[in-house]
Amino acid sequence: MRPGQMLSYDYTVAKLFMFSTILFGIVGMLIGVIIAFQMAYPDLNYIAGEYSTFGRLRPLHTNGVVFGFLLSGIFSTWYYIGQRVLKVSMSESPFLMFIGKLHFWLYMILIAAAVVSLWAGVSTAKEYAELEWPLDIGVVLVWVLWGISIFGLIGIRREKTLYISIWYYIATFLGVAMLYLFNNMEVPTRLISGHGSWLHSVSMYAGSNDALVQWWYGHNAVAFIFTVAIIAQIYYFLPKESGQPIFSYKLSLFSFWGLMFIYLWAGGHHLIYTTVPDWMQTMGSIFSVVLILPSWGSAINILLTMKGEWVQLRENPLIKFMILASTFYMFSTLEGPILSIKSVNALAHYTDWIPGHVHDGALGWIGFMIMAAMYHMTPRFFKREIYSKSIMEAQFWIQTTGIVLYFASMWIAGITQGMMWRATDQYGNLLYSFIDTVVVLIPYYWIRAIGGLLYLIGFFMFAYNIYKSMSAPTISAEPKNASPMGGRLNVEVSNV
Repeated sequence: MRPGQMLSYDYTVAKLFMFSTILFGIVGMLIGVIIAFQMAYPDLNYIAGEYSTFGRLRPLHTNGVVFGFLLSGIFSTWYYIGQRVLKVSMSESPFLMFIGKLHFWLYMILIAAAVVSLWAGVSTAKEYAELEWPLDIGVVLVWVLWGISIFGLIGIRREKTLYISIWYYIATFLGVAMLYLFNNMEVPTRLISGHGSWLHSVSMYAGSNDALVQWWYGHNAVAFIFTVAIIAQIYYFLPKESGQPIFSYKLSLFSFWGLMFIYLWAGGHHLIYTTVPDWMQTMGSIFSVVLILPSWGSAINILLTMKGEWVQLRENPLIKFMILASTFYMFSTLEGPILSIKSVNALAHYTDWIPGHVHDGALGWIGFMIMAAMYHMTPRFFKREIYSKSIMEAQFWIQTTGIVLYFASMWIAGITQGMMWRATDQYGNLLYSFIDTVVVLIPYYWIRAIGGLLYLIGFFMFAYNIYKSMSAPTISAEPKNASPMGGRLNVEVSNV
C-alpha cells in the first residue's frame, strides 16, 4: 500500500457471519421461549411427539445460542475488528480470504449436523459438550481455521502494537482450544466393545474425575466465550461509537491477566457438596470470590470511558445497549461469586436461581453487546444509515423489561424452591414433596416465559431493523464514530 492510500477493508466473511448470528439468534431464542412455556404448561411437551419434549429441545436451545448465535457474533466481529486494528485488509491475502470463507461454510455444515444429531437424541449428555465424537472433530477443524485467520492477519499486519481487543480474541482461541480438546477426550464404544453405534462414545475419564474435567471445561467455556470474547468487542466498539478513548489502558491489561490467571481455577464451585475433595470445592469458592477484582476492573474501566460524556446515553441508543451490557456484566460477576459461597450454594444449587443467573448475563451482557456490535458494523458494511432509531429505542426497552421479568422471577422461584426443599417439621421430616415445590413455582415460570417472549420480540425488531438498513438511504462517507441514524448528516471520514 502506498503512503496516503486508504485501506479498503473486505467485509465479505464478516457479513456472512453477521447473517448467521441473526439466523441462529432467532432459532436459538425461539426454542428457548418454547421450552420456557413448556415449564409453565407441560402439555406443550407433546405437540410433536418425542421431538418436542423438553429433553430434546433444551440442548438445541443452549447449543443454538452459545455455538450458533454467540460464536457467529464473535467470528463476525473478529473479521471486522481484526482488519481495522491491525490495519490490513482480507482482500490483500487470497489465502486468508479462502480460509475465512472455508471457515464460514464448514461452520454452517457443522451447525446443521449438530442440530440434526441433537434433535435425533444423539448426545454425550455433557453440558455444553453434547456433540458426539465425529462432530467434535469438525469443531476442531473449524477452530483451527479460525486460528489460521487470527494469526494470519496478525502475521501480515501494518500496526505493530496489538490493541487490547486482539489479546482477548487470542485468549478466546487458545482457551477454548485447550478446554475443548481435554474435555472431549472420548473413545467410540464400538471400537472397544465391538457393539453399539459408531456414533456413541464414552469419556476417557471416570467418576469424579470426569465431573471435574467437565466443569473445568464448562465454567471456562463461559469464561473464554461468554466473557473474554465479549470484552474484546466492547473495548473496541464503545470507544469507536462514543468517540472516547479507553479510560485506562493499564487497567485493561491488569484485568486481562487477572482474568487469565484466576478464571481457570474457579470451576470447582460447580461441584460444591458433591463427592469431589472438599479442598477442591473450597478452592473453587475462593478463586470465584477473588474473580470479582479483574471482572469489575474491566467493567469499571468501560463505564469510566464514558466519563463526562453521559449525555450520549440520551442521544445514542447503541451507547445505551453497551452501557447496560456492562452493567449486567457487573451484576453477573458479583452474583456468580456470591452463589459460589458454600452457605449460599447450599440454598441455591439445583434451583431456578441458577438459570436466572446465567440468563441475566447471557441476555443482558452478551445479547446486548452483540446486537450493539451488529448495529455499529451495519452502516460500515453497507454504507447506509441504520433504518430506524425509534425501533432501536423500543427494542431496548422491550428487551430490558424482558430480562428483568426473567431474572427477577427466577430469583424468587429459586429462593422459594431452596427454602421449601430444606423445610422440616419438629421431627426432622421434610415438610414438602418435590411436586409441592413445582406447583408453587408455576406462576414464576409463566413470568419467565413472558420475559423470554419479550426478549425474542425485541430480537425480531433488531433483525427487521438490520434488514431494512440494507436498503436505507446511503451515506457518502464512512462514519468516524457515532453510527448514522435515519436522516443524520455530516458524518465524518476515518480509515481506522
